[in-house]
Amino acid sequence: MFSDKANSIFQEVIEKYHEKDSVDQEFKNPYNAEKELLEHLLYRKCWIDTVQWHYEDIIRDQNIDPVAALTLKRQIDASNQDRTDTVEFIDSYFLEKYKDVQPNTDATINSESPAWAIDRLSILALKIYHMAEEADRTDASQEHQMKCKAKLDVLLEQRVDLSTAINQLLEAISEGEKYMKVYKQMKMYNDDELNPVLRGNK
Repeated sequence: MFSDKANSIFQEVIEKYHEKDSVDQEFKNPYNAEKELLEHLLYRKCWIDTVQWHYEDIIRDQNIDPVAALTLKRQIDASNQDRTDTVEFIDSYFLEKYKDVQPNTDATINSESPAWAIDRLSILALKIYHMAEEADRTDASQEHQMKCKAKLDVLLEQRVDLSTAINQLLEAISEGEKYMKVYKQMKMYNDDELNPVLRGNK
């Protein structure tokens, strides 16, 4: 099933990142974009999410240097744009894959595209990894560990449910029971024609 593949790749990414555990480390995608396009996109998507997860940790340091914080904010903005672009690439993959499927006359549209559901699955993998770390922290109180273990159980259940929902959505699209209609995000804050502050600086 698709979600098994995605969850496996997400785990692979997170473990690879934490070998060095640095936002500045070099990114290498082990999946060939021509031969393994979907795997390539999933790996890149989760890597972006993993780096940004740690960006968000760093910027919350109350003692961070203001200049460094501004630089990091720019990096987070760029990462957000990269994340959105990659999600749209994944949706383009599925649009191409199912382009010849003729929707049934009573086919319905889903509230979100497959790739945005996959986006949530990638973030969920990170929550699970880091909540498991907290549940196993030897320097934390037993109460802290137990609370985190309870949260981890909920996250694991959520992953099962979300994985099932994504598999069901892709199956429904492949059988014409649902159809894809993808809207580009049309973000405005990074566009120097749409953001009045950026436009004024030109």
